[in-house]
Amino acid sequence: MIRWIWAFVDRPEADFEESARFWTAVTGTTLSARRGERGEFATLLPAENAGDPCLKLQGVISGGGAHLDLEFDDFEGALARVVELGGAVVARDEVWAYATSPSGYGLCVTTWNGGTRAPGAFVGADGVRSRLDQVCIDIAPSVFDAEVAFWSGVSGSEVLPSSRFAEFSWLRPSEESLVKVLFQRIGEERPTSAHLDVCCQDADATRAWHEALGAEYVAEGANWFVMRDPAGFEYCLIRHDPES
Repeated sequence: MIRWIWAFVDRPEADFEESARFWTAVTGTTLSARRGERGEFATLLPAENAGDPCLKLQGVISGGGAHLDLEFDDFEGALARVVELGGAVVARDEVWAYATSPSGYGLCVTTWNGGTRAPGAFVGADGVRSRLDQVCIDIAPSVFDAEVAFWSGVSGSEVLPSSRFAEFSWLRPSEESLVKVLFQRIGEERPTSAHLDVCCQDADATRAWHEALGAEYVAEGANWFVMRDPAGFEYCLIRHDPES
């Protein structure tokens, strides 16, 4: 059984401090002490008594974007499902494993570390509620079905198609975990990647606030703004009340 989901903000190590400044500001969190061999990991900590943390920042040597850590009661069973469903276990120890999906997208599988209560929405400097709500996995048409089946099978969660947009579907969210997993069938053949989505009570006001913090507007979608953070990586502001 999947118990908790972490969203990772993956940014080049050279941009770690700038990324920490931006993402702690827009999520209402503070940064933990850095850890790891290169000091490449840190947790974004919610306010005291606001809930259990579910966001981390990782400084990467190359690339960037977002990835997920999935926590399970049955760690070994989860790893067996990864392999059975076409993925691969690349590295592991007793409580953690780095794996890849059938299309080569990286994720981590770990034992459950005790998270039970998702943080609530954050009221930003713009006076508007928002929260980092989901990781959107962007998948090419040729591998979409296999990839979605993999995530559903490993997590043990149903996939729910969007009633509004044919290219989107969700992994049925856990009642405990804040972070949702969205699948987007993109219109081109390219490697699977992922980006972060922030849901907003007022996306226009939140966009202006994020721009004041160094983000850039890229484009407007049907129900969202595509933005670029100070490290140059795209994310989306979704017109969706974070309390709903």
